[in-house]
Amino acid sequence: MSQIDIPSQFDVLVVGAGAAGLYTALCLPESLRVGLITKETVALSASDWAQGGIAAAVSPEDSPKLHIEDTILAGAGLCDRNAVEFLAQLAPNCIQSLVNLGVAFDRHGQALALTLEAAHSRNRVLHAADTTGREVTTTLTTQVLRRPNIQVIQQALALSLWIEPETGRCQGISLFYQGKITWVRASAVILATGGGGQVFAQTTNPAVSTGDGVAIAYRAGVILRDLEFVQFHPTALTKPGADRFLISEAVRGEGAHLVDNEGRRFAFDYHPAGELAPRDVVSRAIFSHLQRTAVDLATAHVWLDMRPIPADKIRQRFPNIIKVCQHWGVDVFHEPIPVAPAAHYWMGGIVADLMNRTNIKSLYAVGETASTGVHGANRLASNSLLECIVFGAQMSQIELENIGLPSEIQVLPSRKFSVDASEGNIQQAQLEALREKLPRLVWENAGICREQSKLETAIATVESWQQDFASLPLTQFLLDLHPAEPAVFELPDVERQLRLWAETRNLLDVADLILKSAAFRTESRGGHYRLDYSQPDPNWQVHTLVQTHHWWKSSLLS
Repeated sequence: MSQIDIPSQFDVLVVGAGAAGLYTALCLPESLRVGLITKETVALSASDWAQGGIAAAVSPEDSPKLHIEDTILAGAGLCDRNAVEFLAQLAPNCIQSLVNLGVAFDRHGQALALTLEAAHSRNRVLHAADTTGREVTTTLTTQVLRRPNIQVIQQALALSLWIEPETGRCQGISLFYQGKITWVRASAVILATGGGGQVFAQTTNPAVSTGDGVAIAYRAGVILRDLEFVQFHPTALTKPGADRFLISEAVRGEGAHLVDNEGRRFAFDYHPAGELAPRDVVSRAIFSHLQRTAVDLATAHVWLDMRPIPADKIRQRFPNIIKVCQHWGVDVFHEPIPVAPAAHYWMGGIVADLMNRTNIKSLYAVGETASTGVHGANRLASNSLLECIVFGAQMSQIELENIGLPSEIQVLPSRKFSVDASEGNIQQAQLEALREKLPRLVWENAGICREQSKLETAIATVESWQQDFASLPLTQFLLDLHPAEPAVFELPDVERQLRLWAETRNLLDVADLILKSAAFRTESRGGHYRLDYSQPDPNWQVHTLVQTHHWWKSSLLS
């Protein structure tokens, strides 16, 4: 990419360019100078992969009240009602704002087309065929690139928060960009980095979803919440060599059947709603069924049969699913799709209030990286894109503190890190080995079904890997940098090595947090299922909070 000079100071830095980051940047006052940072290019995000749609009570037969009740029911006793009411009541206005920006939702005549997804009591999911996320992010990206007050900084990696020692407020970030580490000041930093699905071997998330915001925030002393609650999507395409491509829940909403090798709709054995039960129930139904019937769990799958849906409806609603399945040799019009569960969405994250504020002054979190209380223990389908938009919109009301002029910043000399080619190769091999082993360990021990002994073994393994990581020369150099101290590198393939280092560090922290949170919660609820504590426990109808290695319970009002 061409060299771009980054200003040393912005009014606001937004980290992440999925739906949350893009919409947040657009909603910030146009008088502010905004830096939008993305480690890839704009619109390469999990939002871009969202197929099903965005939920909102916009039809005459629906109401925010019904949307609220459905969300709370799906959340298995852990939703914060105030946050859910806030989400559902603001949803229709936010949909209108997307339409005004140019998002082309499907329509029936003049009316917005609405479909049904699992655990919704009404048809309330707006969509753009089966690439709603792409339609939303593409439209938002176009708008962002038109805004003179927003500078998009692509292929830049946020490494850490810059905390002011005297006041404890966030005053910027350290950034790895074009071979160097620089420190960028801002009156506010907004983390919108998405989820952490790459910590699991089987995930529907793109490669960028490495839990960066949660890990960066945790290391700075931010309070996190409910990290054990991971939603496993029941139906990801499962073919040798293929990425775990998500087959939208809307497919089942339109009438597709989930069947086993005998063609039997086995999901009804586990829940009266069958394949339209909440996601965690359907995922466990598949997992349990495969455990009883499959020879090799690594390649095991059930079948999603789209043939009960009229062919014209399939062509109209699911063109991208048709195309991807075709690419992998599956003709959805004549045969069922092989599917199995995969990690999909992280309900937990950085504790943020209705204005996206965290416990650190001038630090905000929006979207999947945040925990606002709207999802509880299990997210209702298509509330994720909605959360990005509703909460992103609140940033129009941001109030900034003056942090001084750029001239006041002391410019320190750069430190240099260099290793010879052979040392660099050894270091890279060690990082790649960690990156490969870690997701398998987490999937096997903190996947759909969990138990204490396996969690404890995995925790000990991750802790030993964290020690290995800490002993790397690159780690020791980077962690020894002082705030505001820039760095340059003489490393082979420096961009790749630094990104590999940063993402591996974040994934190790995320794995540790998920495993310990899962061991801490001794019950089953929503997306967290314990074989050794298989029922919900009223004493655990509380949030789990963690800050700097300390876990505790809190009431739902916290």
